Amino acid sequence: MEKQKNAVGRRKEAVARVYMSKGTGTITVNDKEYKAYFPLMYLQNQVELPLKAVDAVSSFDIVVNVQGGGPKGQAEAIKMAISRALCEVNPEYRPALKKEGLMTRDPRSVERKKFGKRKARRSFQFSKR
Repeated sequence: MEKQKNAVGRRKEAVARVYMSKGTGTITVNDKEYKAYFPLMYLQNQVELPLKAVDAVSSFDIVVNVQGGGPKGQAEAIKMAISRALCEVNPEYRPALKKEGLMTRDPRSVERKKFGKRKARRSFQFSKR
């Protein structure tokens, strides 16, 4: 790999841009170490998942810019972006990533609020008399 590879991942309202290059395995999210950015262990595991799936944990340096959404949406957007970047680096990684379900964009997002309702589906309390 001669230069860095870029990829974009999205989930809910979060958008993650990943810049991947050969290196020692450091992952930086918004200029912080990813374990400092995501203090919860399960979110750290989400970020590492694509690298573990292809046994490339200490092969790449990854710089991530992520904005929008909450911590979970951001972690899953990063997971998608890293998976896409790995496929760009080596197309042979694709079957392993696909088997783990990492190449599929999750289309679920928040349903919009409807008029005459309190939330998207929740109605106001109904009183018969």
